[in-house]
Amino acid sequence: MNWQEVTSHPSLRDLPFKIELNEYGAILMNPVRLNHSAFQGEIGHLLRSQRPEGVVLAECAVWTPMGTKVADVAWFTLERWQTVKGKLEATIAPEVCVEVTSMSNTRDEMKKKRQLYFAQGAQETWICDEYGALSFYNPRRQLKRSQLFPDFPDKIELR
Repeated sequence: MNWQEVTSHPSLRDLPFKIELNEYGAILMNPVRLNHSAFQGEIGHLLRSQRPEGVVLAECAVWTPMGTKVADVAWFTLERWQTVKGKLEATIAPEVCVEVTSMSNTRDEMKKKRQLYFAQGAQETWICDEYGALSFYNPRRQLKRSQLFPDFPDKIELR
């Protein structure tokens, strides 16, 4: 399958799962828990409040050579957004790609996704663990803080 087939397939529209494709076109589904969604919402809110000149997306489909991956939260500059706006998936990654992990995600899986986002042009990738702790990365190394969002907290507290 390709991403267009996935997005237009009627039986896949209302599933309570995050859907991605692997490099062979096989569908990967991961169930989402409420805290996962709450972290996504809070991260998106903070991104928008700190850099309102950009565009924040939840569930941003990014084309990679290893299949379409879906960043839980993404932030685009307006310039980059104009190059992908209206497409089914971003062929150029947003400047910031955020993954909110669950217990089923492995460290190797998250490392591979970071590499794929960077290969598509992401400037930073962030990992939010199941407790709200954030790790920030650029293509070369892990960062103490985000360079694009220096005031972003390193832990998200849910109400």
